Amino acid sequence: MPLCLNNASFLVSASALSECPPDSGAEVAFCGRSNAGKSSAINTLTRQKSLARTSKTPGRTQLINFFEITESTRLVDLPGYGYAKVPMAVKDHWHKHLDDYLRGRLCLRGMVLMVDIRHPMKEFDEMTINWCIEAGLPLHILLTKADKMKRGGQQNQLLSVKRDLPDEITIQVFSATKRLGLEELETRITDWFS
Repeated sequence: MPLCLNNASFLVSASALSECPPDSGAEVAFCGRSNAGKSSAINTLTRQKSLARTSKTPGRTQLINFFEITESTRLVDLPGYGYAKVPMAVKDHWHKHLDDYLRGRLCLRGMVLMVDIRHPMKEFDEMTINWCIEAGLPLHILLTKADKMKRGGQQNQLLSVKRDLPDEITIQVFSATKRLGLEELETRITDWFS
């Protein structure tokens, strides 16, 4: 029976690895800069309007949020990186727990990295790519907000970013508002879960 992502429901928020659900089953994590559209992508993927909370203020997601699909499968919304106007000590705290999660979570099956198609590859994006390569973790990149660009521009940007990536990293264009690339993303995630 295929996995139904529409069944996702909020499970728990964690500010540290010790607060995460038991490290069993399978998880797929979503990460990216604060304004890259993580929450919108999760909501579009699960066909729910407000499962992951979107905010007009980038950087509101300061916790690791877990969404349960079945008893053994979860989607994970990682803290947004970048714009949040928070003290350096708080940022350091996030980064430490994020690093602990990424290095220590055995049930992590893959990572979806969101990158705004209009502003490709910032330092955090490169760090995430390198981390996934080192850890041998499958990585799929979503070039989000693709509806803000004409089709030709989307394809040019896709080819330009893809050129600098190793073959094992997959990439696609995506728009939450137009549901562009939704089936491709669903296929990738259900493959990881199976």
